[in-house]
Amino acid sequence: MLCWVNGAPGEQLSVRDRGLAYGDGLFETIAVRGGRIPLLARHLARLGDGCRRLSIPLDVALVETELQAFATQLGEGVAKFIVTRGEGQRGYAPPQPCQPLRILQAAPLPQYPAEHAEQGVRLFPCATRLAEQPLLAGLKHLNRLEQVLARAEWQDAECSEGVMRDTAGRVIEGVYSNLFLVKDGRLSTADLSRCGVAGVMRAEILQQAERSDMSVAVCDIAYDELLAADEVFVCNSLYGIWPVRALQAQHWPVGALTRKLQAIVRSLLES
Repeated sequence: MLCWVNGAPGEQLSVRDRGLAYGDGLFETIAVRGGRIPLLARHLARLGDGCRRLSIPLDVALVETELQAFATQLGEGVAKFIVTRGEGQRGYAPPQPCQPLRILQAAPLPQYPAEHAEQGVRLFPCATRLAEQPLLAGLKHLNRLEQVLARAEWQDAECSEGVMRDTAGRVIEGVYSNLFLVKDGRLSTADLSRCGVAGVMRAEILQQAERSDMSVAVCDIAYDELLAADEVFVCNSLYGIWPVRALQAQHWPVGALTRKLQAIVRSLLES
């Protein structure tokens, strides 16, 4: 497996690394197609924002150079970039100064069934709730235990993704995706100022929708509003958009707006 540590081939890490001890860091899951990274600018922007918010000093220009070189060598697959605050002694206090650690790992592109994109997927209603923490909201930080617990809730292959709510019952996202709904021609996605991960594909879809003069809202979404939607879809940077066809007894058609955005996203990922 192709793996770099701090820009050089390697697989060994310190047992004192704060990413291991506290989840003190961030990560990006990046699709590489034909040696290129379709959403590189968005990944770098989110990474830079996360490092500023966590006060991790990271040279984003250096990361961009490493990612480009890594993608060229990988050719086709998934590059997972991890940055931690680096080594530290026992205790929560961040080391001053810190020496961030950069890890790049390669994996094959996942082979999703074609019917996920064509016919849509079924969602599982996760009981695990997302805790509210505005200081971490939107970040793709290394502590993903809520998602681990949520994904362990179902083994039924009929469900390809789960829907997650916060402690107040608001619809937030999928376990590994962001969620959109359409009602009366208006596109909506959850406000992620309390919790959730601000996906790079979510950001791209919001921009593409505005460019196409679609009515768009980032807002609180009640569970009943999700059930009453005309169309529902989930998205991430690896597969683009999957229409949602069912959640328990509720069923949705694959709508025209979903198909329009799906075509736009597909062209971005494949061009």
